[in-house]
Amino acid sequence: MVEAVVDGPSVIQLSAQTKVYCALEAVDFRKGIDGLAQVCAGTLEKDPFGGGVFLFRNRRQTAIKILFYDGQGFWLCLKRLSRGRFRWWAEARSADRRTRELMISEIQVLLWNGNPEGSRVQEMWRKMN
Repeated sequence: MVEAVVDGPSVIQLSAQTKVYCALEAVDFRKGIDGLAQVCAGTLEKDPFGGGVFLFRNRRQTAIKILFYDGQGFWLCLKRLSRGRFRWWAEARSADRRTRELMISEIQVLLWNGNPEGSRVQEMWRKMN
């Protein structure tokens, strides 16, 4: 009999300090972990191994993929709506931006097809690094 020893977390653990990068442009959802990690490093100019969470949407706005590296490997999560489209997606605040940073609390609102900008969440008293 082989016993498995779990030394670390078995689920994604996110804290207020976790950086969340929302890709502004749609990506090809045929891409898997390696393809999306390349998008992070190349197109988005962010380190996919840096502990940040990356949000991507498909062109039709019916699905979201989340990519996250936990120190041992990547997590890739997908949410596809049964009907309808995601009504909100981050927009560029300047012409040269490829991502927009979101707060952890805004992910839950987005995943439930809400508008994170319109949600009433207590603001951070002090920005954490």
